[in-house]
Amino acid sequence: MLIGAVADDITGATDLCLMLSRAGLRTVQYIGVPLAGAHLGAADAVVVALKSRSIPAADAVAMSCDAARALLDAGAGQLLFKYCSTFDSTDQGNIGPVAEALMALTGTDFTIACPSFPAAGRTVYKGHLFVGSQLLSDSPLKDHPLNPMTDANLVRVLGRQTSVEIGLIDFTTIAQGPDALRNAFDAEKAAGRRIVVLDTLADADLQVIGAACADMPLVTGGSGIALGLAQNFFKAGKVSPPRAEARMRAPAGRTVILAGSCSVATRGQITAARNAGVPAIALDVEAIAMGTQTAAGIADWALWQEGGAPVLIYSSADPDVLAHIHATLGRHQSGALVETTLADVARRLKNRGFTRFIVAGGETSGAVVAALDVVMLEIGPEIDPGVPWTRSIDGADLVLALKSGNFGKEDFFLKAWALLEGEMENV
Repeated sequence: MLIGAVADDITGATDLCLMLSRAGLRTVQYIGVPLAGAHLGAADAVVVALKSRSIPAADAVAMSCDAARALLDAGAGQLLFKYCSTFDSTDQGNIGPVAEALMALTGTDFTIACPSFPAAGRTVYKGHLFVGSQLLSDSPLKDHPLNPMTDANLVRVLGRQTSVEIGLIDFTTIAQGPDALRNAFDAEKAAGRRIVVLDTLADADLQVIGAACADMPLVTGGSGIALGLAQNFFKAGKVSPPRAEARMRAPAGRTVILAGSCSVATRGQITAARNAGVPAIALDVEAIAMGTQTAAGIADWALWQEGGAPVLIYSSADPDVLAHIHATLGRHQSGALVETTLADVARRLKNRGFTRFIVAGGETSGAVVAALDVVMLEIGPEIDPGVPWTRSIDGADLVLALKSGNFGKEDFFLKAWALLEGEMENV
């Protein structure tokens, strides 16, 4: 195993798998902390997908270290801690505490923080994270229901989360190439800084960063960092040239979109799907809490829809509606109701012949994949930057597109199915 990765949510793990497989690495996604005796060593890259982004920091540390130990025991030559390109976290964690714990586990006293993914509009300038042309703190991420991001300065954010000194290397150094960046690493380390935030404005910067980190035992960042890291193995002749897959064979069965994200991108995708005539039903969180809307009833609605086209089940609400729900039920309780309901719906639909799932939202994806009893996934063609189709390689034969809430173009839900081979069926 050339590289082993611990990802803090399932959609981020899938995004990373796509980046690695596109670079030519045979990549497998494993869901949850690997079980004792799990066979992990046959792939070039193994990405362990956890649901640790929004849980208590101590639990995230324990879970991440368990996953990392399994990867290292299986022979991983380099460890990557993958988190969201919008640095979703709180002042208590979980990015900083997990990074510190993995540094101790790998025996290193220096690493980087590089969440950037320029292809998706995530860049870092002078240590400040941008979403498109907006500072993170001005973007819709400031209204995230679990991890509202109100500070774009990643040096400050990590400084509040960790007990170590945080440094910054800006774009002018990175523009000088890998040797200059390695020298800057040495200078930061000599100055007592243990984690350095890296400016990243374009994919070319990620190539420089990856080259400079070739011998680093632990790297932390978003999926974009895989661009450069994977190139190290390609240049060393350890992997073959990449071969893009245009389509993926899908099992016969019906199709469903389950949207739990309240992001601007997902809300736009829901609107586009509804305007195109996709049958849709909205979750009413207060009705679910009172028991007047149930997973069984929602699954029955999906089964009653005519034809084999996708159906859409969504909970996404605009910030004003979301604020009312949080005030009435509580932020975490309302989120848990959405996740458990959509997961229960997914399980019921799988049992009734649904085999093709698009899931929007990291927390929702984690809950749905667990309900579907999926443990390992192979990576298929890319739908939009950061979002591929995947296929289960254990248990039931299913195809899944697990989408971070903020990813994908407006027509994502409408065009994804064109990349699958095999007819959609009405069962």
